Amino acid sequence: MAEGKDLLQVLWSGADVLRGKMDANEYKTYLLGLVFYKYLSDSYLVKVYDLLEDKNPDSLEEAQRAYEEAMGSDDAEDLLSEIKESKYYTLDPDMTYVSILNAVKNNSFNREKLQAAFNRIEASDALFNGLFADVDLYSNRLGANDQKQSATIAEVIRVLEGVDMIHTKGDVLGNAYEYLIGQFASETGKKAGEFYTPHGPAQILCRIAISGQEGKRGLQVYDPCMGSGSLMLSCRNYSKEPDYIQYYGQELMPSTYNLARMNMFLHGVLPENQHLRNGDTLDADWPVDEETEFDVVTMNPPYSAHWSAAEGFKQDERFMDYGGKLAPKSKADYAFLLHGFYHLKQTGAMAIVLPHGVLFRGAAEGYIRETLLKNGSIDAVIGLPSNMFYNTSIPTCILVLKKYRKGRDVLFIDASRLYEKEKKQNVMHEEHIDRVLELYHARETVDKVSYLASFEDIRANDYNLNIPRYVDTSEEEPEVDLKQLSRSIRETDRAIKAGNEALLEMLGELTFANPETKDAIEELIGVLKEV
Repeated sequence: MAEGKDLLQVLWSGADVLRGKMDANEYKTYLLGLVFYKYLSDSYLVKVYDLLEDKNPDSLEEAQRAYEEAMGSDDAEDLLSEIKESKYYTLDPDMTYVSILNAVKNNSFNREKLQAAFNRIEASDALFNGLFADVDLYSNRLGANDQKQSATIAEVIRVLEGVDMIHTKGDVLGNAYEYLIGQFASETGKKAGEFYTPHGPAQILCRIAISGQEGKRGLQVYDPCMGSGSLMLSCRNYSKEPDYIQYYGQELMPSTYNLARMNMFLHGVLPENQHLRNGDTLDADWPVDEETEFDVVTMNPPYSAHWSAAEGFKQDERFMDYGGKLAPKSKADYAFLLHGFYHLKQTGAMAIVLPHGVLFRGAAEGYIRETLLKNGSIDAVIGLPSNMFYNTSIPTCILVLKKYRKGRDVLFIDASRLYEKEKKQNVMHEEHIDRVLELYHARETVDKVSYLASFEDIRANDYNLNIPRYVDTSEEEPEVDLKQLSRSIRETDRAIKAGNEALLEMLGELTFANPETKDAIEELIGVLKEV
């Protein structure tokens, strides 16, 4: 049974086959695509066996044999209809991972059969449209010719045999999936920011945004820059009704959008609870014709991205209530923030990660920030440690926003020292995350760590939210005992004098082999007597 680290090791071994042939941002598409295909295939066979025998199989091979036999019977059509109803897709017996793995072992593997399996899944339901579009089984990156390309794919399939989909329990596979994304992110550097938010910031965002709504059935979670969907899915960990969460997410990059779709299935999210879209969040508002306001909004948008800031956006409902001011073309941070805030319910909460510049930059951004503060929309500002994210080493902050609050005070938390350095990244562990949540819920001033600023405090600071203005983390210099310092200086002087006298006495007893050495020593003696 491959769980925990065993499962991670098997999956990572698959990456070893591709590493060197292409960069990590490309091979994660192949590996995760094939892992997802195996998941769909194995769970399909388990369902088939359950329908046939009313129990789980002891092995995938047993389920494969039962399926092949059933497909040769008169009940084949009824079986396929039942499977399609519950799984939303069907596979021929020779399209399953077990069948293709056997072909690999018998040296009869051909990519056409695997491609046919991909095509069948994608054609089965709109949920799967284009899901494997990025897994190019005929790419030159896999090898110089057909034989080498097939051999590369075959080797990955062989390695993944060690992943046991039948006996994994809980969210082991989903956790492994996110672990892999984190590993890819550390290798891909800048590109990784497109699809992954590290564990520490992700948990803080979700726990704050869901706070007070944990027991709500049918909780609606929204992330308009969803990446792999990990932020939205983190909310499952803190909801008392996780199976009823409705997920609404949008992602610009098609390959990353597909990762989010896979991630939803790997976490067991029902198709009817997935509302995902491939599109540009700022250029075209979404959603507009179904649910448009959400209980929880979580975001980790690209920092200081460029956007059009076209004049037409001044009439856009998302941005029109801020005195005709738009986020500047070179820094879309407030455009993302206002988009998410627009889609927040009156009773909901939003948490977004942004660079510190949003706290103090002036011009249009300053006006937008001032408006939000006057409206009481900004609930808290949390400074995170630097070097937390794979796409930047700069320190970032979390802004917490709410549409309805009783006051206009703002809680500032300096969490910049709550981390441990691990390899290339700084990491926030559970004790660090818990400390931030403790400070957030206490909502009071704690020396060197947090400050509850009144609206008058903020207005006096010209609506500047730079954390050091409110949380003083400087350490006082220790008091110097001048009498003790004087005694120490005297003792040092006496020691130097005694040392010099001893050295002069030794030098005076020396004899010399030549006049040059004698002159040099006498010059040194003269210098020491002057000290």
